[in-house]
Amino acid sequence: MNGVRTTVALCLLFIALVVGAFVFSVTRDRVLSFEQLQQIGSVMLPRPRALAGIDLRTTDDELFNEASLEGAWTFAFFGFTNCPDVCPTTMSVMGQAYNALSEEERAAYRGVLVSVDPERDDAVTLGKYATAFSPSFKGVRGSIAQTAAFATQVNVAFQKLPGQGDEPYQVDHSGNLVIINPKGHYHGFIKLPHTRDKLVNTFRTLQASF
Repeated sequence: MNGVRTTVALCLLFIALVVGAFVFSVTRDRVLSFEQLQQIGSVMLPRPRALAGIDLRTTDDELFNEASLEGAWTFAFFGFTNCPDVCPTTMSVMGQAYNALSEEERAAYRGVLVSVDPERDDAVTLGKYATAFSPSFKGVRGSIAQTAAFATQVNVAFQKLPGQGDEPYQVDHSGNLVIINPKGHYHGFIKLPHTRDKLVNTFRTLQASF
């Protein structure tokens, strides 16, 4: 009798392990091929591009340059705090992706908001905005010329436009999320629409292949 019970228990344990492995394989975030990344809108450059001449400041008034981009995968978004739609949506997705990662993975994931509206985005305002989506995120700013010097190197465009009603002006800008690798080189970009799964899978694929 004891032998039968043991056999039944082992069979149930085996079934539980098989079911658990199946559920994990279906629900976990995947590491994708570069072809699959391209299909979901994450585009990698054939050859990552070195960056130079970056001269911005963080909201803690620290220098932000090429060296500041080394040591982790940087996901940089060029936006502004008065943006009504794509900026808060994208920053929220970046925060969701960060929260979905393990502690070890988070150390290799850096979120940065580069202001394209330094006239209104003072250090305090920008800092509160960026860290609202994750305490680890940084806001960086500089003059329009300094910001453009960085943006041009990563294929981001922005321009000031007339506002509507009482709004003095609006800023039109690219919606791509810029990817900079741990060497500080421009590695690629993620097209709209941005989702948590797309960002997590892109990060894990890059981390596994670098």
